[in-house]
Amino acid sequence: MRKPADIRKAEIVRTVLDLADRIGPDRVTTNAVAQAIGVTQAALFRHFPSKAALWEAVAEQVSHQLGEAWNVALRSTDAPVERLRALVGAQLAQIKSTPAMPMLLFSRELNVENDQLRRLFRDRLGAFHAVLATEIGQAQQLGAVRRDIEPADAAVLLSSLVQGVAIRWSLGSREFALVEEGLRLLDVQLRLLVGETKE
Repeated sequence: MRKPADIRKAEIVRTVLDLADRIGPDRVTTNAVAQAIGVTQAALFRHFPSKAALWEAVAEQVSHQLGEAWNVALRSTDAPVERLRALVGAQLAQIKSTPAMPMLLFSRELNVENDQLRRLFRDRLGAFHAVLATEIGQAQQLGAVRRDIEPADAAVLLSSLVQGVAIRWSLGSREFALVEEGLRLLDVQLRLLVGETKE
């Protein structure tokens, strides 16, 4: 029995992410995706007219999941430093549940072959940086974070921490608990950010 289009599309996107994790984003072909699902390439192209369109759907799905996770994190507490911790924890949890994410950032597909995909991921990374900077600025206003650090600079430090831990996790065959290790290092960084507040 043929699956409804929206269910089939979601299955295709999940399969692309699974293959990107197992064999690397640059080795994912429409033929490999079709074979993994058990359909023909022609059936695949009925849902996505090109490989670029397929990757854009993947990026949109990842972007949506990240945005939802951030919203949940921001609603989880009113304490400014805990909101930062929740945001970083949410980002790490999303990477853990979608392990292909760090590899996508360095793929040929993203950086050479697909401008739209690159824009979508750049915008999502920029959005995470902006959310962190906003939260840091609010924490500074409340005296919870030292005021002699630019919020944008502090946001770069926190987003770089996430990316660094995620890459180390990916390259190290996932031999450590990603979320726990990331939050442990975040706590070190937060102690530096909280420090002695200056007017």
